[in-house]
Amino acid sequence: MTQLVEQVVAEIPTRLAALRGKLAEEELDVLLVSQPENRRYLSGFTGSAGVLLISQEAAILATDFRYYTQAREEAPDFELAEVGYQFKENLPKLLARLDARRVGFESEHLTVAEFERWRDAVAEAEEGPREVEWVPTKGLVEQLRAVKSAAEIEFIRRAVAVVDQAFAQVIETLRPGMREREVAWALHAAMHELGAEKPSFDIIVAAGPAGAKPHARATDAEIPPGVPIVIDMGAVVDGYCSDMTRTIVIGEPDATFREIYSLVLEAQQAAEAGIRAGMTGAEADALARDIIKAAGHEEHFGHGLGHGVGLAVHEAPRLSFTATDDPLQPGMVATVEPGVYLPEWGGVRIEDVVVIHEDGVEVLTQTPKALEDQVVG
Repeated sequence: MTQLVEQVVAEIPTRLAALRGKLAEEELDVLLVSQPENRRYLSGFTGSAGVLLISQEAAILATDFRYYTQAREEAPDFELAEVGYQFKENLPKLLARLDARRVGFESEHLTVAEFERWRDAVAEAEEGPREVEWVPTKGLVEQLRAVKSAAEIEFIRRAVAVVDQAFAQVIETLRPGMREREVAWALHAAMHELGAEKPSFDIIVAAGPAGAKPHARATDAEIPPGVPIVIDMGAVVDGYCSDMTRTIVIGEPDATFREIYSLVLEAQQAAEAGIRAGMTGAEADALARDIIKAAGHEEHFGHGLGHGVGLAVHEAPRLSFTATDDPLQPGMVATVEPGVYLPEWGGVRIEDVVVIHEDGVEVLTQTPKALEDQVVG
């Protein structure tokens, strides 16, 4: 176990204490946690199946035979409930033992079908609490995850560095006629060689008009010279994600590229210079959006300015024109990624990962973004 992993494990009691404070506020006897990143954040358990039962006194991890040894190693702060593949059959006994009457569940993760199985198993059990009040919860753990510890920020910093290095390696090899999927695979392979567990998401390489689709997929299309190429990529390192976008041209760019790229870069730099703790996500978004709007491209910037990054590549906070509540806090990590998309021509998006502080942001992404650095080949 590395020193950083040990630091994160040492934070689990503090995380549980913070969650228990929220349980008291919501008057919950127990919270059932099934969302994978939330489960890992609270327990350290990285397996693909399991449910946490957390009360004021107890912390239980219920999982199946495949993970018994792993659970003991990764989640020493939790009692292991060896329920095999019969979690719902064992749930009534576990709730009875915890004297749980008001039971919270993660409504944004749990399917209706699975919730009904849990509810019916408890209601029909011969032993256990029959009068359970099921309480749908939203964002209890996600709110805690939004503010990162120093160790978490270091993991994200390492994931960002992997992307910076992989991009720098591959960008030097690009030539006209290469296929989008070929470039995406080269980036994937480079990140793997540099220590990434996997990409944070399917790598986007979108040339020409395809770049006008913010979530385009790499295809077998050949990349011609002189067109904008949107490259959006991220790496997972020790469970934590990174996310970066650059828009490049192989060969000589046209006048539209120079105009749109300069606009998006101006908007991004203004946002990174202005974002700080205390403002809302909508106020952060406006720092870039107002510049793009003033240039006549309001309708061509249809997504938010950014999103949180951590154990998931998209998590709280949201930097968006719709995020009018919940001020940004020191220690939050987010992307800053304005874009302009012209359907018949293509798109430009520039994205960095930043750490939010009281007096501004720290930009973790180090890949150059000056206009002249985006012309390759």
